[in-house]
Amino acid sequence: MVLSEFFELVQFLFVVTFTTFLFNCVEYDVLFANRVVNHTGQSLGPLDRNKVTLPDAILPSEQCTERIQGNSWIIFLLIMAAIFWVYRLVKVIFNVLSYWEIRQFYIKALKIQMDELCNFTWQEVQGRLIHLQREHPMCVQKRELSELDIYHRILRFKNYTVAMINKSLLPVRLRAPFFGDMIFLTQGLKYNFELILFWGPLSLFQNKWSLHPKYKRAANRQDLAKQLSRVILLTGLVNLLLCPFVLVWQVLYAFFSYAEVIKREPGSLGARRWSLYGRLYLRHFNELDHELQGRMGRGYKPAAKYMNVFVSPMLAVLAKNVAFFSGSVFAVLIALTVYDEDVLTVQHILTAITVLGVVITITRSFIPDEHMVWCPEQLLQCVLAHIHYMPDHWKGNANKSETRDEMAQLFQYKAVFILEELLSPIITPFILIFPLRSKSLEIIDFFRNFTVDVAGVGDICSFAQMDIRRHGNPQWMSEGQTEASVYQQAENGKTELSLMHFTIKNPRWQPPQGSSVFISHLMEKVQQDAQTGPSPQLLLSEAPLCTSLLSNESGTGPDNLLASVLAHPVLTASGLPGRNRRFISPSSAASAAASVLASLSASQQPHAGRSRSHTLLPSRQQHDALMYYSDHTVADSMSASESKMLSQSHSALVSEFASAEMSLHAIYMHEVHQQKTQHASGLFQASVPMRDLSANSAQGPETQSTHTVTLESPTSVRLGGWAEEEEEEQGDEEEININPVPDQTSRGSS
Repeated sequence: MVLSEFFELVQFLFVVTFTTFLFNCVEYDVLFANRVVNHTGQSLGPLDRNKVTLPDAILPSEQCTERIQGNSWIIFLLIMAAIFWVYRLVKVIFNVLSYWEIRQFYIKALKIQMDELCNFTWQEVQGRLIHLQREHPMCVQKRELSELDIYHRILRFKNYTVAMINKSLLPVRLRAPFFGDMIFLTQGLKYNFELILFWGPLSLFQNKWSLHPKYKRAANRQDLAKQLSRVILLTGLVNLLLCPFVLVWQVLYAFFSYAEVIKREPGSLGARRWSLYGRLYLRHFNELDHELQGRMGRGYKPAAKYMNVFVSPMLAVLAKNVAFFSGSVFAVLIALTVYDEDVLTVQHILTAITVLGVVITITRSFIPDEHMVWCPEQLLQCVLAHIHYMPDHWKGNANKSETRDEMAQLFQYKAVFILEELLSPIITPFILIFPLRSKSLEIIDFFRNFTVDVAGVGDICSFAQMDIRRHGNPQWMSEGQTEASVYQQAENGKTELSLMHFTIKNPRWQPPQGSSVFISHLMEKVQQDAQTGPSPQLLLSEAPLCTSLLSNESGTGPDNLLASVLAHPVLTASGLPGRNRRFISPSSAASAAASVLASLSASQQPHAGRSRSHTLLPSRQQHDALMYYSDHTVADSMSASESKMLSQSHSALVSEFASAEMSLHAIYMHEVHQQKTQHASGLFQASVPMRDLSANSAQGPETQSTHTVTLESPTSVRLGGWAEEEEEEQGDEEEININPVPDQTSRGSS
């Protein structure tokens, strides 16, 4: 971290110095041979020398200094850059002191030496931290420090940001002329959001762990909204004033960063990356950076394959012809340079070769792979297995361009990312001054209504507690367990999915009673649906074929399990026979996922050391136990890559199975949610939106207040309505099994 910050200072210094040198100290007429000059010796005539060297084109230091001193604009920019660099230097010095304290804490308190740190997993570090709290209390307000407490401290502001994105509070969705609705969220805009809300001198937080008390009272919400509006306006005007300087820096930094890459690999601009908005939209509450990075990394290849199946036939024909003509000229120029290297001395011949190479590379990206298979629904389902979130209207519409365009907002081209960052200094001030200011009152209400004070942790976002009773959504398997109004519900099952993710990633965590009840009922529903689903042995026997269908190059056990669940509805709907040479009854992805999850749960029960109501993975005390091996079906799934599995550490294997289990839960919960939504739609003959941001809840923003809670006090919940929900969903699954669709997957699966 110290080295990274040091080189950031060096990079800034280099960019400023090098740019100043290029503008003031280079004689370009000499460099381009427009003017002949000889500085190195006497000659009879100006044409005696044929070659121009670099020293000929560089001005002497005295002349260079005079040019700089004679340009007041350059001097002003250098003074601004120097002030910013000194500010960064002071900040780096303070950060280095903090890093030194962290290093000493690891060595002396956690007993982890620096040369051994790379071999420790996060769970091991976290375990030592919890053990240290018991022996030498660091937090005097709590005797026991839980995993959730640690996550809350690390992700305090990040959870607020994820919640505001989830509730569509931050104005990142814009309507642009000729482009329609688009998502715009850049590093600069995100920096300004955090500056205004969290850590700036005029922010809502009075320190790193406490919201200012005045924002917790509803009496002066209008005055506070006006005050926040003025702060946003001031920040926007400062951004507008600094726009030219930031824009110049962005252009220079982008040029120095990407020019060589574009020259060497022009196709890199056509590569995709998860957008900043996508990382916030898809992030669970209480998900650390390395956990999010691993999950997004697993979903990269399926997402890229899904985006690549959308090809315009007309564009492909044009691209083939442009590539043909450009390639012909390119081949002739290359042949001429091979025949005689003097061709390279012809003016702009290298430029022509470079441009033609770039054109060929770009056009080839629009030509589809001749071996590509059109299966968007299956690919999108595979993407969902890793990213865990997607809008309801994507289901069954994976082959539509609208779905593809919305997916592109989460998974954007690198060229789009660079363009947005370049335009950010221009667009950011207007977003702050207009859309964000209009949301001042909503932001004030959000922080008052959704901030809780947790003993030993401080003020946190209430959504981060993953409280089903307070923020659950009845459409996401929490019916009868939540008292949340529409205003209080998290969107897209964020509360439920985040709770499952955190429980799986932290098997030792003891959830509060409301969360335990939800997980217990979810596992009961899984066991019920598993009875009507295919057997795990059958799913695993199809694993090689399923992996091939999904173009999954990996052969690990967790990947085989996931591929079997995703592709099984396709096999059963098409009537393909299994290994027993008889046709398989159609089933949905929900029942297939439930079957595997039930098998995993059954294999763990003999080794369980605590209640299975919320234990989804074995704890680390069972290190010597063969996790999942008590069920031979799961052991069979590893036989295809036994040599690879044996080379992996136990912690890596546990992590892979935990990710696969969460993927299965995400598929299952989305399928059940879709069945419930379709059933409700059939009953009421109308589609009811999950929530309306402008709707007034029973407990409105004006009447809600901040609550003070402790994590040790479990909350009782009502359990009514679960039996009726199970009966309705079972009826839906029976209807799916009776009416298979021959050309596509059955309802409730992709």
